[in-house]
Amino acid sequence: MTASNKRHKPLLADLVLSGGGVKGIALAGAVAALNDAGYQCWRVSGTSAGAIVGALVAAGLRGRELSEAAMRLDYARFADKVPLDRVPLLGAGLALLGDDGLYRGDYAREWVCDELARLGVRTFGDLALDDSQLPAKRRYKLVVTCADITLGRLIRLPWDYRDVYGLDPDTQLVADAVRASMSVPLLFRPAAITNPVTGVTSTLVDGGVVSNFPIDSLDRTDGKLPRWPTFGVTLMPEIPGPDGTLLPTWLNKVMPAPVHLLERVISTALVGRDQAYQHKPWVQSRTIEVNSTAAGFTEFHLSQTQVNQMHDDGYQAASAFLNTWDWQAYLDRFRRHPAVPTPAKS
Repeated sequence: MTASNKRHKPLLADLVLSGGGVKGIALAGAVAALNDAGYQCWRVSGTSAGAIVGALVAAGLRGRELSEAAMRLDYARFADKVPLDRVPLLGAGLALLGDDGLYRGDYAREWVCDELARLGVRTFGDLALDDSQLPAKRRYKLVVTCADITLGRLIRLPWDYRDVYGLDPDTQLVADAVRASMSVPLLFRPAAITNPVTGVTSTLVDGGVVSNFPIDSLDRTDGKLPRWPTFGVTLMPEIPGPDGTLLPTWLNKVMPAPVHLLERVISTALVGRDQAYQHKPWVQSRTIEVNSTAAGFTEFHLSQTQVNQMHDDGYQAASAFLNTWDWQAYLDRFRRHPAVPTPAKS
């Protein structure tokens, strides 16, 4: 193979994208930088905002096209309030104390559905992979993380459709799984899924409740060396933010103390599990940390300047990461299996 062919040979990688609310535009920027550096995504795992961007990546968007799609997202329409907003403050409070959440989440689902349709993707069957090295139920380009609060367990879709819900994963809508993954408690109305065999209807909420940054979700479990890198992209400062708030500022000012307590419990759940794990050397070494303060987690009314800044933050963070990334050094330090002999030094 000539030097020219080597230079143009695509580099494969798996991606893990964290949640982060409107900061998700930074995820698209980071993935675009990876694409521009020659990396192509084989599989992608995402939670919440990471599920939205991940669905676009899995459907085939790369580089500039991915950035442009993410920038088409009208974040102001994410705040599609439940019908009780006819009584602005009382309605919002009742929604939070009931089952609905503050926002419906309909626009987000419809946007994902429309964008995927343009790319010829509707169900998970459209994202199936021909990869004999993966377990059969994991042969999909996309997996999203949810929390089933009825069964009390972490859920990964489409992997768990058949075993947990008795459903054929190939027939399930990708947009429905993405919408379920972004159902932040208090903020967005939960999703529901019914097992046709047992008749049990489960309530699904944001996967960040159990794992906002599922960095290990695509790792091999057979003890063999990975075929290519898995890059994680996570957003800093960690959501919901340094003040510990989850709800919009205007609503925080009028909510009673019990709601604030619940808010902080949920905020801790969203980041608590991953905080300690994320600082492990073998996690940090493959994680792109995007430090973006251009907007807050629930700051839906973004200016174009904020959108551009978050995208650039992601792009620059990924570019800086790649400047020091060494795949062989990562393997030797963290993934070298005892059964694989280390080549002798000459």
